[in-house]
Amino acid sequence: MKVVQVEIPDILLIEPQIFGDDRGFFYESYNAKVLLEKAGINEHFVQDNHSRSAQNVLRGLHYQIQQPQAKLVRVVVGAIFDVAVDLRKSSQTFSQWVGTHLSAENKQQLWIPAGFAHGFLVLSEYAEVLYKTTSYYAPQHERTILWNDPDLAIAWPIQTEPILSAKDKVAKLLQDAEVFV
Repeated sequence: MKVVQVEIPDILLIEPQIFGDDRGFFYESYNAKVLLEKAGINEHFVQDNHSRSAQNVLRGLHYQIQQPQAKLVRVVVGAIFDVAVDLRKSSQTFSQWVGTHLSAENKQQLWIPAGFAHGFLVLSEYAEVLYKTTSYYAPQHERTILWNDPDLAIAWPIQTEPILSAKDKVAKLLQDAEVFV
């Protein structure tokens, strides 16, 4: 496994070691011991989530203000542009974002610690995204920041208006949102 630090040091891009031949491939998608040794991730995951979305669906930017969730995100079908936004007011990278392409082909994973908003845009015909979380889903604590907040200026790779849920259409601007201390 290779661990790559991105622009925000707490976010990690994890590249698994792939063993492939003419039959297909094999890799460990999760190994607690290796994540601790190579990436310093020592979290207890309590929930696995699996979503399927069509092309141009944009989910996010979601977070839980209480019971915050750290996430380990990967794609098993298709491709997405995955984004994490730092919402920790005391952080030197507060309001900064990181975006990366995750796909079934590259098999990379993104580690997003608690204190970040998360969202993704589906680039392929459809995509299936799997992610582990460190806290249970708590809808009463869920918050959403507008995907196209001009203060964030996320460079989403999209030419048309994305497909949004009703909740995501009425999301708040970062300046009006609850954030972490």
